[in-house]
Amino acid sequence: MCGIWALFGSDECLSVQCTCAMKIAHRGPDAFRFENVNGFTNCCFGFHRLAIVDQLYGMQPLRIKKFPYLWLCYNGEIYNHHTLQKTFDFDFQTKVDGEVLLHLYDRFGIKKMASLLDGVFAFILLDTANRKVHLGRDTYGVRPLFKLLTDDGFLAVCSEAKGLTNISHSMSEEVSIEPFLPGHIEVFDLKLSGKVQSLQMEPFHCCTQEPTHALYDPLQTLPAGLDEETVKSNIRSLLENAVRKRLMAHRRIGCGLDSSLIAALLVKLAKEEKLPYKIQTFSIGSEDSPDILAARKVAAHIGSEHHEVNFTAEEGIRAVEEVIFHLETYDITTIRASVGMFLVSKHIREKTDSVVIFSGEGSDELTQGYIYFHKAGECAQLLSPMFFCFCLRILFCRKV
Repeated sequence: MCGIWALFGSDECLSVQCTCAMKIAHRGPDAFRFENVNGFTNCCFGFHRLAIVDQLYGMQPLRIKKFPYLWLCYNGEIYNHHTLQKTFDFDFQTKVDGEVLLHLYDRFGIKKMASLLDGVFAFILLDTANRKVHLGRDTYGVRPLFKLLTDDGFLAVCSEAKGLTNISHSMSEEVSIEPFLPGHIEVFDLKLSGKVQSLQMEPFHCCTQEPTHALYDPLQTLPAGLDEETVKSNIRSLLENAVRKRLMAHRRIGCGLDSSLIAALLVKLAKEEKLPYKIQTFSIGSEDSPDILAARKVAAHIGSEHHEVNFTAEEGIRAVEEVIFHLETYDITTIRASVGMFLVSKHIREKTDSVVIFSGEGSDELTQGYIYFHKAGECAQLLSPMFFCFCLRILFCRKV
């Protein structure tokens, strides 16, 4: 998790505006950078880094010699960057997964670039040669992105709304801060003044479509009757591959025990990939609660290095204010479900060296696992607003 922030066409002193970017410093504890855009003195990028991949050359905004006119700030992980590199014979200059965005954009343009990505991401891509600003966000909104756009063409973008609330600009009327729509790209024309004009906002993918990057057999080519064992084998293979492709981090990986299946697969695959450390697992609850006892049994069975975090009701209540600050929502269910995650994430940051934590969050929502979902009229209606609540919990555990 990192924090991205950018301004285009600011009327105020950028050194003053940049203090707003420090409100998301918790997203990137390893390093930060502010950088003006050459030729556009009222345009600026801000970046707070949590180093996950390529700790040496992964600082942003990302720029490479082959495309000196492209500036990239992104938050996320691109799981298929190696596959894309080999498929299209890209000459990478770094080990950063996000570099593939620059090569894809140069060859195919912004919409196809976004549709070919297998991952979770939010990005700001500036093309100074063609004077275009591009924004994009993954299909389910796992990575956050907010924007503020005034009627005179001032654009501010940030990973969290709090980084935009105190932005100063002369405005004829109050402007709202809006979450960027998941599965969409937006293209802006960048004027010589640094101001922008929105040219197009369109989806590149939605939850009812097959992803462009996925390899699958069309329904017409499948045999008339698939036996049950084949179906089971396919499901297991898909789940294993989903866990395996997320082992790309260069920092230590751990796992919650909210999904014992994912934890077991992670321990198994970590051994196969010869990761040089033991997988740490984490559980939280009141002492001797059923969940704590069950997690203890699972950890012993899979052979993980297990950590238990106990907390009282009073500690949970004291954490609520900070939970709301990070979530940026007053949704009761989301807050209630996030208190435990906040406390265990805080323990992981302060007491261990695990940086990337696998979680089962969102799986029940994606696959309609809760029984009350079965009464819903249309599954797609449940998936489209996930970024308003369920995805917040996923983001949240990476911040504290």
